[in-house]
Amino acid sequence: MEKLALSNLLNIEHPIIMAPMFLVSNEEMIIAGTENGIAAAIPALNYRSPELLREGLKRMKARAKGPIGINLIVNASNIYMEEQLKICIEEGVDFLITSLGSPKKVIDAAHGKNIKVFCDVTDVAYAKKVAELGADAVIAVNNKAGGHAGRIDAPTLIKSIKEAISIPVISAGGVGTKAEMDKLIAAGADGFSIGSVFIASNEAGVSQEYKQACVDYGAKDIVMTSKLSGTPCTVINTPYVKEIGTEQSWLERLLNRNKRLKKWVKAMTFYRGMKSLEKAAFSATYKTVWCAGPSIEHVKSIRPVKEIIETLTSHE
Repeated sequence: MEKLALSNLLNIEHPIIMAPMFLVSNEEMIIAGTENGIAAAIPALNYRSPELLREGLKRMKARAKGPIGINLIVNASNIYMEEQLKICIEEGVDFLITSLGSPKKVIDAAHGKNIKVFCDVTDVAYAKKVAELGADAVIAVNNKAGGHAGRIDAPTLIKSIKEAISIPVISAGGVGTKAEMDKLIAAGADGFSIGSVFIASNEAGVSQEYKQACVDYGAKDIVMTSKLSGTPCTVINTPYVKEIGTEQSWLERLLNRNKRLKKWVKAMTFYRGMKSLEKAAFSATYKTVWCAGPSIEHVKSIRPVKEIIETLTSHE
């Protein structure tokens, strides 16, 4: 594969980061990714406490064959952010991915220890802000990303950001084949953050039902719901999702418009939504709410991470 800026930044064979996926990413996936020429990241919030994060980092550092990263939520909703950042610096992660807030504190701390910082962005304005703060690259989250997707299609987003800033642009969303990667390289992508196709991997710790859903459903079955966190999020349109709908109820919308109650309602919606995701991810249940992106269109079977990476990087 063409040597892109991401490969040089992280000294990896293929310009791919296995994207951090809430609940899904685990240590076995991370290790398998690094053993096969890519970088890999895990959300700090996949560990229930900062101390468990430290223990996990020690285990991964001992086994990883390549760079590992941690995704930090950097806004006020993450009460552990300061402690998570401190642990990441002390344990010497290779890179950090920031989401949902200003990355300034993370960039300042990380660069003192020669740790790279990549920032999630969904538009040019925010890309400019994080570039000015010293980010090493941006992760351009497009409208085909899994989870909290952006609003702009990948080629347009990549080209507009490339025109505005000089740091590398890593594309996130909608990629499941080598051909799709090549199209976005032509549009200017300097690397890729790829997540959904790895859900149906042998190493993933989620339920077989969740993995099989990524095989059985396709791009047309991905819908946006605001019922999980209050912010639109992509899920597979299972019979249960169809039954409960994808829009908040009139009462939830009314409460969200109340200035006094809005913060608490959003927090409760988020908590309830994350609990339903967690239950569905790890057990067989009628109430199936599975997070995924349109790239599951290319998932045809449950396979080892190694084979998924070979599919993404093979010229055949």
